[in-house]
Amino acid sequence: MAETRQKEKDVVIKVRGLVNGFGNKILHDHIDLDVYRGEVLGVVGGSGTGKSVLLRSIIGLIRPLEGEIEALGHSTLGDIESPDMRKLQMRWGVLFQEGALFSSQTVAENIQVPLREYTSMSQSLMDEIAEMKLTMVGLPPDAGDKFPSELSGGMKKRAGLARALALDPELLFLDEPTAGLDPISANQFDELIKQLQKSLGLTVFLVTHDIDTLRAITDRIVVLVNKKLVIGTITELRKSDDPWIKDYFSGVRGRAALASEEA
Repeated sequence: MAETRQKEKDVVIKVRGLVNGFGNKILHDHIDLDVYRGEVLGVVGGSGTGKSVLLRSIIGLIRPLEGEIEALGHSTLGDIESPDMRKLQMRWGVLFQEGALFSSQTVAENIQVPLREYTSMSQSLMDEIAEMKLTMVGLPPDAGDKFPSELSGGMKKRAGLARALALDPELLFLDEPTAGLDPISANQFDELIKQLQKSLGLTVFLVTHDIDTLRAITDRIVVLVNKKLVIGTITELRKSDDPWIKDYFSGVRGRAALASEEA
């Protein structure tokens, strides 16, 4: 009983009866999900299953057709510009695909966007924070003066991550963070996320297609399949009878990832 109460206490994202769809197509059919404080939760699924839609629903960018969503004890379904929602947005950071950096701003200015949006701190303090966040994600200080077009793909991802961490969030949402990176850069980014999650005590909601990332840094995995969720560890999911899950985790790439893990 005590264990049940503790788990309930540690739920930082709660999804109940969620329905998402567009037109006549339903992506999520009354799904439930709990995300626990301090875990790295991976979200995977086939093309068109609504992985990014689920993330965007949780952070309030997409309004579901039905259901309830809470993050850090507060509903995320209200007016996205309301004072309560803005306070909630300060407690999470988001790294969208491709980094979503503003091309007309330097990296330092990009990192300072949430600081300008949600605080009234001085420019000198924002400059210090931007420099600190650059160091945190493994970028050199002079990267702050560059524009996104001057960065490699891996550096853009790190710059986007620095911006996501600008307000010292409790929750970190990552949408395909290693997409487009070569295997070495992807592995380095995985290690960075793992290191930051441990050192900062983050709860990470990670949408990915990369089984190596799932193997390397996740505690649990959510599989979107047939409009529902299947949740477990890689070991548990390898035992699934669902054709897509079985092929993903026990197919050629899944066996390669397992062999790498056991080597």
